[in-house]
Amino acid sequence: MQKTLVVGVLILCGGCASRDLYDGVQASNRFECNMLPPSQYKACISQATRSYDDYERERQAIKSNEK
Repeated sequence: MQKTLVVGVLILCGGCASRDLYDGVQASNRFECNMLPPSQYKACISQATRSYDDYERERQAIKSNEK
């Protein structure tokens, strides 16, 4: 549920998604990871620690594929 919300916020922000917004969302996601059982923690934390640069490359690739 929360990941859907985060994705929605990022989509709404579109091109204005800044590093600060991304870092804030990632911090929130890392906090949520702490509430998961150990079997799910590792996968969750690996997503929540993805760098902004990696995120931006992925976002640009998706945008260029949509055209």
